Amino acid sequence: MIDPFGRHISYLRVSVTDRCDFRCVYCMAEDMTFLPKAEVLSLEELERLCGAFIRRGVKKLRLTGGEPLVRKNVMSLFRGLGKHLDSGALEELTLTTNGSQLAKYAKELAAIGVRRVNVSMDTLDPDKFRELTRWGDLDQVMRGLDAAQQAGLHIKINAVALRGVNDMEFGELIRFSHGRGMDLVLIEVMPMGEIGADARLDQYLPLSLARAEIARHFTLTETDYRTGGPARYFKVEETGGRLGFITPLTHNFCESCNRVRLTCTGTLYMCLGQEDAADLRGPLRASESDEILDQAITAAIARKPKGHDFVIDRRHTGPAVPRHMSVTGG
Repeated sequence: MIDPFGRHISYLRVSVTDRCDFRCVYCMAEDMTFLPKAEVLSLEELERLCGAFIRRGVKKLRLTGGEPLVRKNVMSLFRGLGKHLDSGALEELTLTTNGSQLAKYAKELAAIGVRRVNVSMDTLDPDKFRELTRWGDLDQVMRGLDAAQQAGLHIKINAVALRGVNDMEFGELIRFSHGRGMDLVLIEVMPMGEIGADARLDQYLPLSLARAEIARHFTLTETDYRTGGPARYFKVEETGGRLGFITPLTHNFCESCNRVRLTCTGTLYMCLGQEDAADLRGPLRASESDEILDQAITAAIARKPKGHDFVIDRRHTGPAVPRHMSVTGG
């Protein structure tokens, strides 16, 4: 699959549910209205959709949410997709998780063929963690990290950089992550979904400032390491570990975008920061054959835009798109 700008689409991110057992302050409103279950694709339908993309050249597939591991029987989907790893059609199957369910599922994920997981964790302070996630328990996530590492999974910690909240913890997060052999990636907060007036403007920390502050205490050497996603990685000489930066606002990564996002309702977003989308649920259910579905996928890729329009400043305090990150897949 090649988009109008010559970019090969080889990476599919799939939100298997918009539901989550946390309510992170930069991601969701506290009183969320979730999708009716009748609108959500079955796990069998999601597997068929993923298979269509794999057949078209997707080599990396990431399951996300919401929190993917809270969906009932989700491991059956992992097992079905794991067969594409066995055949060689798929190079990598992975997930992004808040870590709350990792202790339960880590061993099975590793047995299926998952080798890497991203764990979202913005602070090492238990009280601050509870405040940021509203419902989360840091000890539960730590048990998940232990289980994942014992199962042989490589972990990347994702931390959203929040001004005045965790910006004083970056050094501690670096030492913690690298001390356990885990990568750390810092992410700029993205203007998606309504979370409260001016909240994101208050939260927003340009990572150019964060990187400059980190460089006062650590030696950062740029590397050519890539995982298929948008992060730019540096080696931290003092720890030997990797530190990544995802900067959708201060330095967008659209020129090398190789991914599209599928929601649990069968809606395909060609860009995280644009509203244009394609309905794949209708074509999926229209025929047992994949011919109509393939045509819909081809038409959607042909509409992939050049990039997103994320802005956060005094004139742009509202969301760039109305949907929350949990709908599209974090």
